[in-house]
Amino acid sequence: MGRRAAWLAVSAALALSPLPVLAQSTPNGDVAAERRSSNEQNGVALMRIVVPDQAGVDRLNDLGIDLAEYSKPVDGGIEVHAVLSPEETRDLRGKGFDVRDAISDQADVAKLRQERAKTLRTLADEARSGDTLTPLRAEWFTSLDGQRFLSVEVKTSDPAATNILTASWNGGAGTPPGSGGTATMSRFTDAGQYMYHRFNTPLAIDVTPTEVTVTSTSGGSVTVPVKKWLGEPRKAPSPHYVSDFVDHYMDPTEVYQRIDALAKEFPGQAAIVKLPYKTNGYRRHAQAQFGSAAASTFYVTSQAYGSEGGNDVTVTLAKPDQASAPLTVSLDQDNVTVDLATNAEGVVTSTAKQVVDALNTEAGKLLSASTYRGNAGDGVVAEAATTRLTDNLHAPASVSRDPFQMRALRIGKTRDGSKPGVFLYCQEHAREWVTPLTCVETAERLLRNYRHDPNTRKLVDDLDIFVLPSVNPDGAHYSLYDFNMQRRNMTDHCGPTESDPAYRNSWGVDLNRNFSVGSVYDGYSGASTSCRSDTYAGPAELSEPESRNEVWLTHQFPNIKFAMNTHSYGGYFMWPPGAYKVPGRELLPRADLGTETFFWSASDHILSTVQNWRGTAIWPGRTGPVPDVLYSAAGNSADEHWYNRGIIGWDFEVGADVWNPATKQFNAVGFQPPFAEGHEEAMEFANGQIGILEVARAYASDKVPPKSKLVITGRDTGATKFTFTIDEPATIYYTLDGSRPTLNSPKLKAAGMREGPEQLTVDKTTEVKWFSVDIAGNVEKNYKPAGKGDGYRRQTVTVGGGR
Repeated sequence: MGRRAAWLAVSAALALSPLPVLAQSTPNGDVAAERRSSNEQNGVALMRIVVPDQAGVDRLNDLGIDLAEYSKPVDGGIEVHAVLSPEETRDLRGKGFDVRDAISDQADVAKLRQERAKTLRTLADEARSGDTLTPLRAEWFTSLDGQRFLSVEVKTSDPAATNILTASWNGGAGTPPGSGGTATMSRFTDAGQYMYHRFNTPLAIDVTPTEVTVTSTSGGSVTVPVKKWLGEPRKAPSPHYVSDFVDHYMDPTEVYQRIDALAKEFPGQAAIVKLPYKTNGYRRHAQAQFGSAAASTFYVTSQAYGSEGGNDVTVTLAKPDQASAPLTVSLDQDNVTVDLATNAEGVVTSTAKQVVDALNTEAGKLLSASTYRGNAGDGVVAEAATTRLTDNLHAPASVSRDPFQMRALRIGKTRDGSKPGVFLYCQEHAREWVTPLTCVETAERLLRNYRHDPNTRKLVDDLDIFVLPSVNPDGAHYSLYDFNMQRRNMTDHCGPTESDPAYRNSWGVDLNRNFSVGSVYDGYSGASTSCRSDTYAGPAELSEPESRNEVWLTHQFPNIKFAMNTHSYGGYFMWPPGAYKVPGRELLPRADLGTETFFWSASDHILSTVQNWRGTAIWPGRTGPVPDVLYSAAGNSADEHWYNRGIIGWDFEVGADVWNPATKQFNAVGFQPPFAEGHEEAMEFANGQIGILEVARAYASDKVPPKSKLVITGRDTGATKFTFTIDEPATIYYTLDGSRPTLNSPKLKAAGMREGPEQLTVDKTTEVKWFSVDIAGNVEKNYKPAGKGDGYRRQTVTVGGGR
């Protein structure tokens, strides 16, 4: 019980208890008459007494009268107030005191006590009912070694930081509340806005609870059943099913060689689709930097890429042996010599800016020169030995330095666009080494199990699958061989002030921020316009060939209806919307309730397939629309494909936290875990990609219309509340004005983020007309909303007995 609630309870108890009656001693030891009421209207009262002078007041004090701290001059003397019983009043009057009327008596006090008691009861009731707690999810699950976990999400109507929510759960059916354990919940806020309360990480539990009760210090309380998260494990594949086709981290060159080989080996089920925009390539211009202090430092950059001759260029800064020598630049093929200027004493006088200008004028065909990070360059340059420029790239010769030809592996028995398409793409971010293994593993399984496994054959026969194993080949090569934490591609959009060699790990575009929907250029949050930021969105939307290739593929093959963007790490399963504006957390439009319900329904199947490999459970709190569980990602690819082309897209973040039973903590795995862990992640999320294909195939074969029902949820004086239930994810269109429902009619919405359907309220008897449409386009009762028929559902909702 919180402090406020406890105080109210104590106060209410005191208000409703009889007060003790005290005796008062007189100065001579006699006990004054009891201060007890003779009846309800004739008890102790606060009485007015008028005495002629101060001596009269002193006499009252001597008699032991309980005087109030009150005195004022009146006609005839001084008015004082005294607390008197009826007996005391009679006694004082008998002694000649002018005791007048009562200011207040026991009747007044009784009224006050009643009023106070009523108020305290109201406050106590409010403290008990307190804030409104809306349960969002309460689930248990097992992960990895079978350890059980509990995940709870609750939203309070009083989100103040001082309002603390506590969850208590039982120890199984028939056990008392709290017998399983108790824990304080954490406030989840995003962009300064309260979202809901949850556990920061799921709680390890020993027994499976059936109920959880959440209480708040504001007085709210709610009890809900605890459900199992994720469905039953998938049925075991056929005995001939083969998997596990990756045995090391692969660079993009190897990855693309694998899909080329698969297309060649399985021409009846696969083909290569060349994407039109070649990347910049794993290449850079060669550079060298001279000087130590900023004012005297400059750097040079070869005009040719390092692999195309830039690495052969040398620069020498020489001090002439004569006084008063001019600054000169000479070229001998790829060798540049700068003879620095000297004064009359033979001391070098050339500044960095002067050397830069001379190099750009005289050696511009070989290189460009810049002062250090915008410095004026007024410091004197020191002589330097011959320095060879370098592109600082360390990949072996097997990795081409040419622009990269991106390719997708198209898998399907029928590849003419007549089958629903699924787009699986990996490694938009270079440092996420596990993700291309996931795409490769999925492709290998589909093609190598086609002949022997009937379930695989159904997927390949009934779908048109596009696998793009590495969206960011240039950055991924750089991550593997040069700077492992490279996130972006390798294109340098920075100007001279931010392109010196020390910044070489800070260039490139975050491809998953370079798309055209909800971008930073539209005012959305979660990307940067700084060319050195890891979330740099590029100089413009779709500026990069890699992102344009994704868009081209979805335009070229409009049969693509589903997509999965695989990232790492953290173990997330997310979907659009993925971005919002701040302040105000203005989201891109949420999917309608039917589509959102489909996302949740599909997640159960897909995540169950992930769990089937080694038991890993993606947490409920890491499942949902991107901003609900993670953050805003302006200009991401899932939003691009969903809002521009209606492609139902998900985002995997492979690499769920691993539970350590010894420390009883979850440990993060990182972008590049030891391969033993990376291998397991690739295997389980390839399972997940197969699960997505199974969802897509079920969508393609769904010809059954949904069935819905109107349900009354509450009746108040003058109003009735209702909502709808439905047997599968579907969108409900309804009217309340008697008109025929169409696809332009209002849709049933969600009650709130991560909540179920809203409740509608009518204040008069109303005929509700509605119909439902599932994600595959099947309309309830085969109703034709664009026609003129009346095959919709209808029901009269009465208010006040039908009046």
